[in-house]
Amino acid sequence: MEKNKQVIAAALIAVGIVILGLCIRSAFGSLSDSQRVVTVKGLAEREVKADKVIWPIVFKELGDNLPALYATVAEKNKIVEKMLTESGITADEITTSVQVNDIQADAYNAERSVYRYRMLSIVTVNTTKVETVLQLLKRQSELIEQGVAVTVGDYSTPSIQFDFTGLNDIKPDMIKEATQNARAAAEQFAADSESNLGKIKTAYQGQFTIDDRDQTTPYIKNVRVVTTIQYMLED
Repeated sequence: MEKNKQVIAAALIAVGIVILGLCIRSAFGSLSDSQRVVTVKGLAEREVKADKVIWPIVFKELGDNLPALYATVAEKNKIVEKMLTESGITADEITTSVQVNDIQADAYNAERSVYRYRMLSIVTVNTTKVETVLQLLKRQSELIEQGVAVTVGDYSTPSIQFDFTGLNDIKPDMIKEATQNARAAAEQFAADSESNLGKIKTAYQGQFTIDDRDQTTPYIKNVRVVTTIQYMLED
């Protein structure tokens, strides 16, 4: 009787070990399957034209008589504004600001000047008429001919800025393109590894970036996005 109990107990232990082994094997198999993935990136790029421009037209005047200096600057501002409005820039797209510096009263200024005052005038164009501004940029010499010494390329003064504001209009198509490119890469990987491409496990849309195409054409922008997608691989 005692011997039979021992046999039964041993049999139960053996069965338990077999079942435990099968469970462990199944668990490892499931883990292995869950790790059979491929992570790919898809790129989409577009070249677009800027649809907004901020153009500061800057010039400086020097003098000792402040009222007379201001009158000179006011007259030259009218010259600038006339050229702008005659070319199609509206008054509400133009703002003017004037800054005065008392050179001799500035204790931190090591500059030696025979004049006491420096007046800086900034006529700023803020418009969506990018093509108009591009044409006006070629005509800055006309202002110089009329006595307006326009400052160009001075690091201490604001520079022209071109922007692209239509990102939301092209986002859907660019995301679609990036996703398609990512899937094409995943399908190639699956084919090379003799697997089938399964469902998407994870997907991340990268940040959109807008940069100048190059330094000479800041009015042409390069829009870029990269998506990262993880696919399951199946036998």
